[in-house]
Amino acid sequence: MIPFAWLGAYWFRFNLGMIPDEYWYPAFLLLPVVIAIQVCCFWYFGLHRGVWRFSSLPDLIRITKSVLIGVIVIAITFFLYNRLASVPRAVVPLYAGLLMLLLCVPRFIYRFWKEKAFIERQGKRALIVGAGVAGEMLARDLLSNHIDDYSPVVFADDAKDKFKREIRGLSVAGNIDKIPLIVEQWDIEHILIAIPSANDAEMRRIISICESCSVPFQTLPSVGELLSRTVTTANLRDVSIEDVLGRDPVRMNWTHIKQGLLSRTVLVTGGGGSIGSELCRQLAKIRVAELIVFDQSEFNLYKIDADLKNKFPEMPRRIVLGDVTDKLTVESVISKYKPDVIFHAAAYKHVPMLEEQVREAVKNNLMGTKTVAASAVANGVNRFILISTDKAVNPTNIMGATKRAAEILCQSLDAENSTRFTTVRFGNVLDSAGSVVPLFREQIKSGGPITITHPEITRYFMTIPEACQLIMQAESVGEGGEIFVLEMGEPVKISFLAKQMIKLSGKIPYQDINIKYIGLRPGEKLFEELFYEQEELINTEFDKLHLAAARKYDKQRVLEQVNDLTDACQKKDIDGILNQLKGLVPEYENTADKKNPHSENEGKKSSGVI
Repeated sequence: MIPFAWLGAYWFRFNLGMIPDEYWYPAFLLLPVVIAIQVCCFWYFGLHRGVWRFSSLPDLIRITKSVLIGVIVIAITFFLYNRLASVPRAVVPLYAGLLMLLLCVPRFIYRFWKEKAFIERQGKRALIVGAGVAGEMLARDLLSNHIDDYSPVVFADDAKDKFKREIRGLSVAGNIDKIPLIVEQWDIEHILIAIPSANDAEMRRIISICESCSVPFQTLPSVGELLSRTVTTANLRDVSIEDVLGRDPVRMNWTHIKQGLLSRTVLVTGGGGSIGSELCRQLAKIRVAELIVFDQSEFNLYKIDADLKNKFPEMPRRIVLGDVTDKLTVESVISKYKPDVIFHAAAYKHVPMLEEQVREAVKNNLMGTKTVAASAVANGVNRFILISTDKAVNPTNIMGATKRAAEILCQSLDAENSTRFTTVRFGNVLDSAGSVVPLFREQIKSGGPITITHPEITRYFMTIPEACQLIMQAESVGEGGEIFVLEMGEPVKISFLAKQMIKLSGKIPYQDINIKYIGLRPGEKLFEELFYEQEELINTEFDKLHLAAARKYDKQRVLEQVNDLTDACQKKDIDGILNQLKGLVPEYENTADKKNPHSENEGKKSSGVI
């Protein structure tokens, strides 16, 4: 390209006619010097490293720099040699312009030729929702990748200034509300949602509109998941239930969390469960000094140990098989490894099952908490974090009552000990073991029906990672005795959840998959609460993390009632267990009590220990 540009500059200088000999021969004599200088500039600016197929603005900038610097050096060199006596002054700028054209045009023609092939492909005609940066990058990847299954043909975006404009040669045909019309007019076969910055309300709206079209749709992950800032077809995934039911992402102060847990030895009871195992992964990610995973399930321990070994091979860890109600094992583990922080996640949580297993629920959820807490105090553990549930608020079932009793125990223990006790309370966790999401998924897989207890039943939902982040954030900011609650947005109807899962599986509710209402189960409420009326909700410095002002309890009285419960458990006295539990948790009202002959004091409330 350099000889063509250099000699072409002379030809243009003399109006595309004959070049006089007094200029023609020096032009040839100076050409090797021009080539040497210009090639050095090309090499210095890395022109040889560019791939023509992906030529873009950075390549244009490199070409401009190398040509301009080369021309300046050439002009100075010839000026010092003979003051440009044999080089017409117009040749220098003409040479620069011609060389720029000769270097740029072939590259962009080649790229255009390679990308034009998408028109002839047989991929599905795709609508890209979102004409922003992510949409443009996705369109570019689809247009340049010849093995993809999709051919983008049009955009949809709510930005009015983009309407009828073109991006990568594709028109912005209308706003998001017009998606059904665009799908029909453009014969769309697939919808690709490329708005990773969309919040929960926007995502629900988009998905609702896409569901009204009889074509499948996929989405890009959220901004937080696109850490590489690169959008390709590899990022596309099916729309998940989290996209529909989630909230705006909870942003935790990771610097604060790491400062609180770095170089600490941490014990996680129930470390093989849904919450416990994810908590272990996130603790390993921030590199605590040593992680002790305690669980009574051999299989769950094996799974989390294998996962930690694969993802964090350098992480010091101890895997302990044991029961939190086994005082000897608990004291042995805590005294041996001397943890600085204990996350107590071990608990039974299946509401209908525990209604028939009163003794086991109290033994595991309350007695287990007492055993671990007492050992923590005896061994000078710095922090104890109890993982609780919204079912502990005005409980109507054994599970909620036992968790509320565990909360009361921890709050009473905090007052007079060096160990700081903190409670973290949140709602249902999406896709945790035994929750409605995996149950609905299995029911859909088997062809239905989906079973729901009541058409109006609602629940708060959060993801497992969000729950664990809340737990660690509460550990880092708690001073002791507090109950932390996550702002969980609006509760979601379980019937809405079921319908969304059916739609996301590509089926139609009540046609392909039926929904059957079977009535409330024992101990089940229509709605859950996150805090008591007496617990004033206080904002913290962290977004969406709130503090429920806890009530004060008489430690001695609470310990006496817990000991009475322990005696009743050892005697297998179900009536005594229920009476003592109601005395400790006076707000506990089991909806099945009227049918339950367990207690002759049925319907009466203890004054409690507040």
